[in-house]
Amino acid sequence: MNKVLFIPKVRKDFDDLAPLLHEMGYFSYLDSSKKYVKGIVDDIMANLPSKSHKPAPVHFDQYGTGMKYASFKVNRNTTYYAFFNKYLDNGETVYLVRYVNNNHMIAKYL
Repeated sequence: MNKVLFIPKVRKDFDDLAPLLHEMGYFSYLDSSKKYVKGIVDDIMANLPSKSHKPAPVHFDQYGTGMKYASFKVNRNTTYYAFFNKYLDNGETVYLVRYVNNNHMIAKYL
């Protein structure tokens, strides 16, 4: 069994993302922005365990050491990257997501 968890900072970043995207004009309606963000979260929660992943570059050690990352394409221009540590807890594999951002912000570090 697998479990995907987000540290509180990542949850807060997602909570702040929908209003920000709406305010910046990426979405005309706040509800559309919320659905977009929910889709990203749902995709990570459902698919992170089965995604191929790579070791995170040293730049991302500021969010946690020994992390790996996986990519989640949300449209033709934007891919989100989830950085995580993987643990075994009482026979259950836990994916602890420590940082999430998109290619527009972090591509130069990957």
